Amino acid sequence: MLATAVCAVMAGACTFAAMADWVRDLDPPAWVKLGFTGKLPVPSTLWRLLTRVDDTELSVVVTRWVRARTASVPVSGRRWRRVIAIDGKVLRGAKLPDGRQVHLLSAFDTSTGTVLAYVQIAVKSNEIPAFTPLLDLVAAQLGSLEAIVFVADALHAQTAHAREVASRGAYLMVAVKANQPTVFAQLKSLPWAQVPVGDRRTDTGHGRRETRTVKAVTVATPGGLGFPHAEQAVRITRTRTVKGKTTREMAYLTVSLPAEDAQPVDLGAWARSEWHIENRLHWVLDVTFREDAHQARTGTGPAVASVLRHAAINYHRSNGEANIARATRRANRRSNDLIDAVTSSYTTTQ
Repeated sequence: MLATAVCAVMAGACTFAAMADWVRDLDPPAWVKLGFTGKLPVPSTLWRLLTRVDDTELSVVVTRWVRARTASVPVSGRRWRRVIAIDGKVLRGAKLPDGRQVHLLSAFDTSTGTVLAYVQIAVKSNEIPAFTPLLDLVAAQLGSLEAIVFVADALHAQTAHAREVASRGAYLMVAVKANQPTVFAQLKSLPWAQVPVGDRRTDTGHGRRETRTVKAVTVATPGGLGFPHAEQAVRITRTRTVKGKTTREMAYLTVSLPAEDAQPVDLGAWARSEWHIENRLHWVLDVTFREDAHQARTGTGPAVASVLRHAAINYHRSNGEANIARATRRANRRSNDLIDAVTSSYTTTQ
């Protein structure tokens, strides 16, 4: 039944009922491949399983399986780094029995476009305490966090986060806003007008023109900004023109890598990869898999449903698919191939 749920979501099923419908639409040989030699499970049976299974363990197992099928990321250039974006998302339609919405903090490997791990935010808490447990899960998947760059939004501009990441041999690039008023004031007051432009990129498309300008300056002493392990201060100016109207916004960041290991062109790419988690993950979850419309409310059901969606995205990206919606339609038309891929024994996963 777990294999059925995984296959169904990879083929585009968005609800527990749709998963049950998907397996019923298969032919008898496909049922045998899934292990059903007698009756098929009714929707309520599948629902009872998926609201009771351990969502964290399921995530670890499925992610490990997908990673075993994913080609190694080619290392290009001396300064190449694996960059992992950390960001949270509320499942707006799903609620727990107490009425609380489900909130997940995910680690997204920007080099492969896959979710490595996630943590569900505890009751009456927020993303900050979930940061270290998420690092633990990522380390369990990768074996080590050595030399990895973690990028995150301003909520995670926490001194404890910076020390935790450094203690694991990794690096942190994080936006700084008013939640760190002293560091933010120092960053804004730097003589940016005297700092040369390190990198400038312009993109056009969808009726929009966007220019990103990166300036970076070395901190006199590591942590000299009052933020642990900060090696560089960064300012990224984003100028956007849409239908003749131009807007400009500035982002201030710190990064715990020195200039020789993180040039402005790298910093701009890493910052953009954190912004793009919305397009490559959250947008796909909401539009392709209609996550916000899924009103799961029982047990581990909401988190398990999200795990299955992450698994589907990971699986299709591991097969080189950029358009996940198109990939799910293709998988639905080739159900037997999909079932073979999920249920066959792979020596790399045994």
